[in-house]
Amino acid sequence: MTIWNPWHGCQKISPGCANCYVYRRDESIGKDASVVTKTGDFALPLKKNRYGEYKITAQDGVVFTCMTSDFFLDQADPWRQECWDIIRQRSDLDFHIITKRIDRFEQCLPHDWGDGWDNVTICSTCEDQQRTDYRLEILLRLPIKHRQVICEPMLGEIDMQKYLAGGLIRHVTCGGESGDNARPCDFRWVKELRRQCVRSGVPFTFKQTGAVFIKDAKLYHIPRKLQMAQAKKSGYSYIPGQDCGSAIKYTLPQREQLFERLSRSDFRSRFHLSANDKDYVIQKGIDTVRSHARDFVAKRLSPENPDNDGKQTPLKGHPVFVAQHACACCCRACLEKWHNIPSGKILTADEQEYIVNVLLEWIQRELKSH
Repeated sequence: MTIWNPWHGCQKISPGCANCYVYRRDESIGKDASVVTKTGDFALPLKKNRYGEYKITAQDGVVFTCMTSDFFLDQADPWRQECWDIIRQRSDLDFHIITKRIDRFEQCLPHDWGDGWDNVTICSTCEDQQRTDYRLEILLRLPIKHRQVICEPMLGEIDMQKYLAGGLIRHVTCGGESGDNARPCDFRWVKELRRQCVRSGVPFTFKQTGAVFIKDAKLYHIPRKLQMAQAKKSGYSYIPGQDCGSAIKYTLPQREQLFERLSRSDFRSRFHLSANDKDYVIQKGIDTVRSHARDFVAKRLSPENPDNDGKQTPLKGHPVFVAQHACACCCRACLEKWHNIPSGKILTADEQEYIVNVLLEWIQRELKSH
């Protein structure tokens, strides 16, 4: 990894900028981060060693561009085309440009951009739902070959499912905010965004917890040196097809506590077996219904990323379907929310049998009810 900062300094434009690390760092040395200046590393990718070889090579990895400013900042308009010339000349390098100004993208392009350059990835940030809806609409319609999204600092729950569905976004990263005045990041937001990425088959990285982290309604203050390590330890990053969720540690709920919690849900508690459903169970026998449940769970719920996840379980048509909705075993999102079983993993035989047992217990309770 290489960092290339052709200019330094920026202006704050959205809530994610409030506690900008560049401003914090510059202030600590008596510098005004709002002043935009060209740096001595402006032509860094073109610098050579004494043998006439480029100092930065493809083996050095991604070149993160403009990390102490914004590549599409209007104050940098006079210098940007020269930067595009450098990027064009170093087509062997992989440049990543992270921006909060995706709305200025089209007016800042080189003449030969066409439908995008192979060696440039554009990463749009979106720290909350408002910025997500505004910026991702723009990101998806632009001529870009490689698109990524970065939700950092993550300031609230974000729904970007509709933007992920088309397959144009290649990666999503999220993380909390660092610094003395850091705003909290709730693990529920991280898990929900991850579920959306799993459902769409999009790689996801949980980069860091941030300094103030909420997990299971408890507030934690995490030292800077542990924020990335704790995020990595959670196992919540995701790469499609690698059963990543198997690394996540979790605890299944106690059965009685689960049913008591379900009974307090207005949505879950409205599901009941009809007279026809009960007759079906009695006629077929509980062993046959258990066999059906095992089949439904294995085919519709157990894959890492089930087909049509979130809509794979009908509301009626079989007693097991009704039980799945009543017990929150209808899709992988509900399974994670209610049973703690992470999305993005292939269900083990024990996990599948646990789900079947929950469903059959609910059905048997319904048979005893009036």
